[in-house]
Amino acid sequence: MRWNSISLMGLGLLGGSLALAIKRRQLAGRVVARVRRAAALAECRKLGIVDTVTQDIREAVEGSELVILCTPLSEMAGLAGGMGPFLKKGAIVTDVGSVKGTVVRELEPLARQAGAEFVGSHPMAGSEKTGVGAARADLFENAVCLVTPGRDSAPEAAAVVEAFWKAVGGCPLRMTPEAHDDLVSRSSHLPHVVAAGLANYVLSPVHPKEQGAVCANGFRDTTRIAGGSPEMWRDIALANRQNLGRVLGVFIEDLKEFQWALERQDATAIEEFFAKARQRRNHWDAHAGAASPE
Repeated sequence: MRWNSISLMGLGLLGGSLALAIKRRQLAGRVVARVRRAAALAECRKLGIVDTVTQDIREAVEGSELVILCTPLSEMAGLAGGMGPFLKKGAIVTDVGSVKGTVVRELEPLARQAGAEFVGSHPMAGSEKTGVGAARADLFENAVCLVTPGRDSAPEAAAVVEAFWKAVGGCPLRMTPEAHDDLVSRSSHLPHVVAAGLANYVLSPVHPKEQGAVCANGFRDTTRIAGGSPEMWRDIALANRQNLGRVLGVFIEDLKEFQWALERQDATAIEEFFAKARQRRNHWDAHAGAASPE
């Protein structure tokens, strides 16, 4: 599938990587991007990864068949409302946000009022690095890309969004917005809270100055994602607060059980805790690639 024009609303890591992937795979005759800040405008023009970069919403979306929102969650509804009058009739709008329930509920009616269709999506790809300078053309290759149509979404619109993610190298997987938010609260949002909590606690200035010197590869690997954007993760945590709060409670209870085993000096329970984790992690690692959809 090839588009005449694709618009990217936001040109950070994900938006920039999409621009590079679209260009490399020749998926569009024209790629337009909208950025908020003048500094970002100058940087993107220097990099030359899109055909047109602008701060003007109308210039960014007018005439495009596919518009992809690559902004923080808290900005999406306002941006969608602002671009509504300029959307091409029949255009398809999607996004790359990490929470889908609120986004789908807010953006579906806004797109429909403009004669367009919104279908939520979320590529399970990214990095703790931020900004267009970290963009990579291969970021979405073999990545699961979740597509989350609402109850009233046009089937053909969802099919186009799936085709787009496949075209940039991803593996589309369709599910409801509610199922998405439940699943990623455990696999994505909880790990980020845990990584941030470890970084905050272990590297706290209340500990001896030698603490950082004894933080080696295990600590580095476990806390890598804590280097992500605080603003982005604030929005994610708040938008998925019910699911995240629930799974965080379960996780804390599991830690309390381990703490209780320590207090009882229960060697069997402690070994079982680590053995079960290794078995489940190894099984997941061995089957993760095979489980990716075609």
